[in-house]
Amino acid sequence: MSPAPPVRRLRLGMPRRVFSQVLLMQLAIAAGVAVLATGLFLAPLGEQLDDQAMRRALAIAQTTAAVPQIAEDLRRTQPSADGPVQREAERIRAASGAEYVVVMDLRGVRWSHTEPLEVGGHVSTDPSEALAGREVMEIDNGTLGRSARGKVPLRDSTGRIVGAVSVGIEYDSVRARLVHAIPGLLAYAGGALAVGALAAWLISRRVQRQTRDLAFSDISALLAEREAMLHGIREGVVALDRTGRVRLLNDEAQRLLGIGDEAVGRSPDEALGEGRTSDVLAGRVTGTDLIAVRGQRVLVVNRMPTDDGGAVATLRDRTELEQLGRELDSTHGLIDALRAQDHEHANRMHTLLGLLELEMYDDAVDFVGEVVGDHRATAEQVTEKIGDPLLAALLVGKATVAAERGVALRISDGTRLPDRLVDPRGLVTVVGNLVDNALDAVAGTAHARVEVELRAEGRTAVLRVRDTGPGVPSEQRELIFTEGWSTKRPPAHGKRGIGLSLVRRLAERQGGRASVSDARGGGAEFTVVLPEALAGSPAGADAGPALAASARSTVEEETR
Repeated sequence: MSPAPPVRRLRLGMPRRVFSQVLLMQLAIAAGVAVLATGLFLAPLGEQLDDQAMRRALAIAQTTAAVPQIAEDLRRTQPSADGPVQREAERIRAASGAEYVVVMDLRGVRWSHTEPLEVGGHVSTDPSEALAGREVMEIDNGTLGRSARGKVPLRDSTGRIVGAVSVGIEYDSVRARLVHAIPGLLAYAGGALAVGALAAWLISRRVQRQTRDLAFSDISALLAEREAMLHGIREGVVALDRTGRVRLLNDEAQRLLGIGDEAVGRSPDEALGEGRTSDVLAGRVTGTDLIAVRGQRVLVVNRMPTDDGGAVATLRDRTELEQLGRELDSTHGLIDALRAQDHEHANRMHTLLGLLELEMYDDAVDFVGEVVGDHRATAEQVTEKIGDPLLAALLVGKATVAAERGVALRISDGTRLPDRLVDPRGLVTVVGNLVDNALDAVAGTAHARVEVELRAEGRTAVLRVRDTGPGVPSEQRELIFTEGWSTKRPPAHGKRGIGLSLVRRLAERQGGRASVSDARGGGAEFTVVLPEALAGSPAGADAGPALAASARSTVEEETR
């Protein structure tokens, strides 16, 4: 026998779609509010009807007790089913529509009742308060069932209490009025429920469009995946809302920008300060692969607007790539210089060979001494004025490159910089960028010359680089320090417009400044002031001859 097919059980539960879930929840809320409002309205309505019934019973009792003949008949006759008290009480009951009008004496004996057989018997409820002279309103149970009652004392013509009057209003009439009010109340509740259902449907449709009809579990999974992706990728991500405030930062963006979670909810200007990075994030600078400098980092920023009016910006760290690119530029320059030197060296060797073949030995010796002496003189000139070996080696190398390019690179007579730099690599970056820009500026001009001046003023280092190029127009003297601005064609490895920006950033990071002005005799003069750039003066003399010799030795080794 083949096995019986499995039984599929029907499982009831919440639907998966957000539209259905929101609609059901909204309908449940609307129905609950309607029921609650109806109940809250019925409760005080019932209390109000009870109070009206008790006051009506009390008013009938007061009217009955105000008839003087009843008190007189109570005093001079006996209780009977056809006595004057019974007749007057029944007349008042019929005229007022009360359920009963009971007149009793001081002993609590009935002198009137809707049931004649009850006349002469004792009342079923306590009449002590009314007989004591107090008026009473209450909802109570008696021989005629539940009723709203009013009790008042009965007084004779002298004001003496001779009995009491108790009047009851049938409670079913109160309930009937309450039930009669319910259909109208339910009509209002039904109308409110219908309006709530329509509003719930409209809200659910809007939620459906905004969530693309995904289930809550799918949305939760997407959020978890988004968090993992944002904090796992190695690119910085900054999300901004429609007001331009930071809404989200992943871990890499915090690292690249040097900020934390406190930036969330603030504008880029408030979180980062004014600058190109803030301008790019805020959308004031547009384009693709925009270059920005944050601290010592070179960032590539792309900003993409979103449908809700906000934007998402991605940050890529290309500091190392930029350094490699600059090293590549330097390598190309060095290769060109070496190629030129090789060509010049070959010419010199041919000249030397010719002098030897002509047996002009003295001239050959003088020629070799002149060639070697020029290079040595340049190295000695630099190391005597600059104590730091890295900076001295840089300037000797730049002098060689400048000579091959037909530019005279001169170290100013006022240059004096001891070997006490706090950040020599930073100053190497500043000097290298300024000298490179100066060499580019004077390239192809007549009598091209670049002059470098470095001096110490206490613990402050002052750098000036002058050239004989075309100079910088006054309207561009601040613009040239902006990231991405350049008059030169971009190199193959990336974009230009970073060198001078890095110079200013390095200067400002040390509390200094970088500026440009006109040089005497034409050209541009760049000035960089770096406070606290030098450590305290060492004990004893200054750098001394030994330090100069050490620097000279290092320079000769690095430029050999």
